[in-house]
Amino acid sequence: MKVTVNQADSYENESAVINAVTVTDDIRNAVDILRGSGASIPVVSEGDTLMLRASSIYYIESVDKRTYVYTKDACYETKYRLYELEEILGVNFLRCSKAMIVNIRKIRSVRAELNARLSAELLNGERLIISRGYVKDLKKKLGVV
Repeated sequence: MKVTVNQADSYENESAVINAVTVTDDIRNAVDILRGSGASIPVVSEGDTLMLRASSIYYIESVDKRTYVYTKDACYETKYRLYELEEILGVNFLRCSKAMIVNIRKIRSVRAELNARLSAELLNGERLIISRGYVKDLKKKLGVV
């Protein structure tokens, strides 16, 4: 892929053009970075509402009709449901079970488990089980087919 960078004379004249045969996940990621729109979601911590950037999220879990967002060392609650978060957060997030979404950029390794499931170790050392119905999609995203 050919990449060209030209210096603009002012911030108002800054722009980026991407010419691609097909819009892949890598292209979408590049667009998100260029727009500076790495999505953020509102979360609640000790009564305070914070805006949490998607890049700091490790995984999201739904338990007893509540949705919890996990980062490297904290847990927050959000009002969104999992299907809404899948749309908001974009291509780096993947459903890994009926009640969980994982940030694939936070996966350190995967290991085959019984019953065609996978175990994923995250960068913070936590282990998640990838249900067999979602294994194929995860392998495709990780390029481990």
